[in-house]
Amino acid sequence: MLYDITPSISESLAVWPGDTPPSREVLLDMQKGDSLTLSTLRATVHLGAHADAPSHYGKDACPIDRQPLETYLGPCLVVKVNVPRGVCVDIDAWESGLHALRAEGDPVESCAPRVLLATGTFPDPNQFNEDFAAISPELIDHLHGQGVQLVGIDTPSVDLFESKELPAHRRVLRQKMAILEGLVLAEVPPGMYELIALPLKLVGFDASPVRAVLRTLD
Repeated sequence: MLYDITPSISESLAVWPGDTPPSREVLLDMQKGDSLTLSTLRATVHLGAHADAPSHYGKDACPIDRQPLETYLGPCLVVKVNVPRGVCVDIDAWESGLHALRAEGDPVESCAPRVLLATGTFPDPNQFNEDFAAISPELIDHLHGQGVQLVGIDTPSVDLFESKELPAHRRVLRQKMAILEGLVLAEVPPGMYELIALPLKLVGFDASPVRAVLRTLD
């Protein structure tokens, strides 16, 4: 079974304030008598479900085309964390989410190499709310210590909206981890999956949209 955790890309999709929203220019249209339909897409690369490149938050770090593909493909743990809007998911919230998962009978003994956090604090991809949850730097360190290579979240950023120092991004850079943002996890039961979320090979770019899916292991 597949769970599509990618928001639909349309002109209704909300992007970070000031960034470039998606738009479509139809150059040729079979409905108007042309021999084929041909479109141009204009949008930010931080579009919907997307992979940040280290170059997005590190001055001399690598762009998205140089990120190893295997980081975005493989075993993945989805954990629901109960946190208020506008706060960072800390280690206690993470451990509570793991405890709840184990209480439901899921045999989770340790972290997978990839972790997705379902906060529920950005419920509508077409309506931008600034009070979404983020991830604490301490949790980034904790997950890295558990062998996590990639962390994802169902919000537009791993840092809070008003953050200027970007502590979570910088901690991810220090720990040489990867980031997925803008995921849709509301319909995904917590547990273990296979993640497939390959970024495009955009040479020199600071991010890439992904078609992110989770495949059940049964």
